[in-house]
Amino acid sequence: MNFTYVAYADEEKKLISGKVSAASEESATELLAYGGYRVLSLKSVRPRLNKERLRGFFAGVKPAEIIMFSRQLALLLESGTDIVTSLDLLQSQIDNQTLKKIVGATAADIRGGSSLSTALSKYPQAFSPMFHRAIAAGEQGGNLEVVLRQMADYMEKGTVTQKKIKGALTYPLIIVAVAVGVVFILVNLVFPTFVGFYSQLGAELPLATRILMGVAGWLNKFGLYLLLVFLIAIGAAYLYSRTPTGRYRRDQMMLRLPLVGRVIQLGELSRCCRTMSLLIRVGLPLPEVLAVTIHSISNKVVDENLTGVQQDLIRGEGLSRPMEKRNIFLPMMTQMVKVGEETGNLENTLNTVADSFEADANDKTNAVVALIQPVTTVILGLVIGFIVLAMVSAMYSVYRQVNL
Repeated sequence: MNFTYVAYADEEKKLISGKVSAASEESATELLAYGGYRVLSLKSVRPRLNKERLRGFFAGVKPAEIIMFSRQLALLLESGTDIVTSLDLLQSQIDNQTLKKIVGATAADIRGGSSLSTALSKYPQAFSPMFHRAIAAGEQGGNLEVVLRQMADYMEKGTVTQKKIKGALTYPLIIVAVAVGVVFILVNLVFPTFVGFYSQLGAELPLATRILMGVAGWLNKFGLYLLLVFLIAIGAAYLYSRTPTGRYRRDQMMLRLPLVGRVIQLGELSRCCRTMSLLIRVGLPLPEVLAVTIHSISNKVVDENLTGVQQDLIRGEGLSRPMEKRNIFLPMMTQMVKVGEETGNLENTLNTVADSFEADANDKTNAVVALIQPVTTVILGLVIGFIVLAMVSAMYSVYRQVNL
C-alpha cells in the first residue's frame, strides 16, 4: 500500500512530506522511524481507478473459495506449520486475485502483531462477522484448526442448499422464458401478417381473432408506456425495500406467501439453528451467540423476534421460554431447545433441528417446483392455444366466406 506522510526530520530540523510504500500503517511508521523521521500524519493513498480495483470489484470472493481456504489452512495448522507460513503457502496457490491480496495482507498484519480474527475482520466482503468471531473463539480456546473445519462444513451445507434451490427453479424459469418468446413472436411477427391478408380480403373475422387483434393493437400502441410504468414500479418497490420499513414489510409479506412462505421460514430457522449450534460448539457465550446469529439472519421479521429473545435471555429468562412466546419459532424448535437446555446438550439439539428443517424445506421446495411446472405449462398452453385458435378460425372463416 502507498501512504502519504508528514514527518519531522530530527537531523534537518524541519517538516517534510512525501510518499512511502508499506504493507500496513505500522510498517510505514516503523520504516520512517528507521530513517530518522517522527511521523505526524500518515494517510493511505488509494487510486480512484486501476486494474486491481476493477478486477476485485467484479471478481469478488465465492463461498467455495472460502471453504477451500478454511480446509487447507486447517490442514496446514494440524501439520504443525505456523500461521504466517501457512498463509504464505496458501497465497501462492490462490487463483482469485481478490482473495490472494486479502490473504497476503492478513499475513502482513499477523507479522505486525495482529491476531488472525482481527486481520480477517477487515475484509467483510470475503469473511463474514460470524466467521471471524468463530475464529476468535478458536484462537482463545486453542482449537483454531477444529473451528476452521467446522466453519467450512457450515458454509458448505449452506452452499449446497442454495444450489439445490437454484437448480430446482431453473427448469420452470427456462420454460417461462421460452414460452414468452414464442408468444411475442406469434403476436408481433406472425399474426400481423395474417391480419393484413385478411383485411385485404374484407372478410368478417371471428370473435377470438378480433379479441387477439385488439390486444395486439393495444400492446403495439401502449406497450412501451406499459413497460415504462412497470420498470418505474419495480424501481420504486426496490428503493422502498431498501428502507428499514420497506424491508420489514417485504420480509413479512414473503413469510405470508402461500406455499413459498413456509419454505422461507424453514430455511431461515434452519440457518438460525445451525449458526447457533456452531457458535456454541466453538465456545462463545450464549448472549454473544445470539448477537452473531442475529447479524447473519437475512429476514428482518426473524431478526426482530430473535432480538427479542436475546433481550429476554439477558434478563434471565433462558432461551426456550422467550422463543415459546413468539409464533415465528416453530413448536419443534422451541421444544428441542428446551430439551437441550435441560440436558446441557444444546448444540446437538439445535443441529438436529437444523437438519430436520432443511429436509422439510427441501421436500416442500421440490413439491412447489413440481406444482409450478404443470401449472405453468397449462397456462402457457392456453395462451398459445388461444392464439393458434384465433389464427386457424380466421382462416376457416375467410375460406368459407370466399366460397360463398
